[in-house]
Amino acid sequence: MPRYVALLRAVNVGGTGKLPMAELKATCVDAGFADVETYIASGNVVFSSKLGAAKVKAALEQRLQAYAGKPVGVAVRSADEIAAVLKANPFPKAPPNFTVAIFLDEPPPKDALKDVKGQQDEQMRLGKREIYVAYGSGMGRSKLKIPAAASGTARNLNTIAKLAELAAGDEKA
Repeated sequence: MPRYVALLRAVNVGGTGKLPMAELKATCVDAGFADVETYIASGNVVFSSKLGAAKVKAALEQRLQAYAGKPVGVAVRSADEIAAVLKANPFPKAPPNFTVAIFLDEPPPKDALKDVKGQQDEQMRLGKREIYVAYGSGMGRSKLKIPAAASGTARNLNTIAKLAELAAGDEKA
């Protein structure tokens, strides 16, 4: 059965959408997903499902909207796709905790970085369905705004590495 990683947008970050990870796990089990594992309280969940990625996304978003009373964006990647995101990191020398992939539903437009505002020492590159950003001085000090990334959700490379490991089934948390 295929393994998936679901990344929720704006969950337990800065006090916006409160969703205890136990509730997220229960929501996934209710959707019929198996081997459900959450990772850190920022809306990361790994599971198995017979459904394709689009149906997994739809099932999870429907249940999360019912729970939260508002739409909750979800990016879904297969185990192979999350491993490929990690491998494709264009900034291998940058600290992994200062480097993120912003997960999008669709490939970013070729000109996605054209309208960036507030860039200082950040470096950016486009991926398949991601925008990679290496924050030279860290995210906390950055004023970077990437309009093309507004509907995405970011995870740092340390988190992506752990999710890839969990999705590959190398470790049960």
